[in-house]
Amino acid sequence: MLSLLIISLVAFASGEPCDTESYNSELLLSLTKNLLRSVDTQDGVPNPSVHLALRLSNHHNLAKENEHLNRLKNNLHSDLQNSLSSSQSVTGLLALYTLALKSSCYDLNTITFTVGEKSQTLLTHLKNQMEQEKEHIVFSHRPLTNYYQYSLGVLALCVTGIRVNNHVSNKLIKAVEHEHFKHGDSESIDTYAMAGMALQCVKDSGSHVQNASELDTALAKIKENLLAAQRTDGHIGNEFSTGLAIQALLAMGNQVEECAASMVALRTDARSNKYHNPMAISQILPALQQKSYLTVKNKNCLNEDDTLVLEPIEPVEVLPSETKVAVTVEVVTSNGAAVVYTVGVPKGSSLLAALDLLKGKNADFTFETESSLWGPFLSVVNGEQARQSDRRYWHLSSDGSALTEGIGDFKIEVAQKITIKNTSY
Repeated sequence: MLSLLIISLVAFASGEPCDTESYNSELLLSLTKNLLRSVDTQDGVPNPSVHLALRLSNHHNLAKENEHLNRLKNNLHSDLQNSLSSSQSVTGLLALYTLALKSSCYDLNTITFTVGEKSQTLLTHLKNQMEQEKEHIVFSHRPLTNYYQYSLGVLALCVTGIRVNNHVSNKLIKAVEHEHFKHGDSESIDTYAMAGMALQCVKDSGSHVQNASELDTALAKIKENLLAAQRTDGHIGNEFSTGLAIQALLAMGNQVEECAASMVALRTDARSNKYHNPMAISQILPALQQKSYLTVKNKNCLNEDDTLVLEPIEPVEVLPSETKVAVTVEVVTSNGAAVVYTVGVPKGSSLLAALDLLKGKNADFTFETESSLWGPFLSVVNGEQARQSDRRYWHLSSDGSALTEGIGDFKIEVAQKITIKNTSY
């Protein structure tokens, strides 16, 4: 694995032909297999983003994909039904569910939810959610959820052939114009990317004719921001936003060649197992195959390759490290008060495991998590919540640098200070 990484880095630095076609194909096949294996091991509800990426892949195991589709229609559908019945805002998840079903060429008119005694189709519920989001922007200058989910909603409606209300798309255009895509103090590259794909779909549909110039201006600004966010190492934003950024650039007509710095950076990270989280793989796999979520619009599900076979893998027992590293954990509450803890954890422990150890050793430290498509995230620390409804979240950093991975994925390899801060956005 180290030799593969060195080869890729040398190619990136030298400007020589980046990789052979067979070398790239081997990587894509490996990523698709890893994603397919994840559907049998993932916790909680099945992930529609994973299904979407599998359906956009060049290689298929149609039987396994159909199994996952059935889980989506049962387990995820039931979870969404409960959320809608309790009036929760689930725009992003509804949109991803829509895209996943569309990618399997499923008849969306047969998917319904019953709220109260009224049964309506999935697309009707998604349109209703978008109207609620739009009205919230009118009165509060922000969506009920966030602009990433709002963009997903516009995209899902558009690729399924539903005409997006001009008032809904205009709110997204204005958000681009006024630079409202922030996460904390930084610009959210993920949101710009999703908004780019959504607005490009609206443009391609030809339905947004009243403000065509404003739409073009917004798309140009998104493209400019994405290109400006490219780092010297090729990543656009960070390692986990690059896949969506490439998808957006492709969707908006940019040529992102196999040897482009951003593509080389993705492949380098993939070969070094940076993208072991299924959600991360689901976002980079389409990009590495020069596709975007807009590809779903014209998918016909005919004559698909069905040769992907999963070889059995012997389970590997990972023994806990005997080497301990010291971790300092600082918790900063919403009023600025800070408390500091220390704990020794086995080298290679996840941050989640480290917090569990700290919780077991210190009765003053408590935390709770909630599940997401990216894995568990902190919701309550020392009794204080950081709720989306209050526009707050727990910002995590290591020695002052913001974490790009979740608490279940980030590994503790050396002594460090972890800061957990209740932050608004």
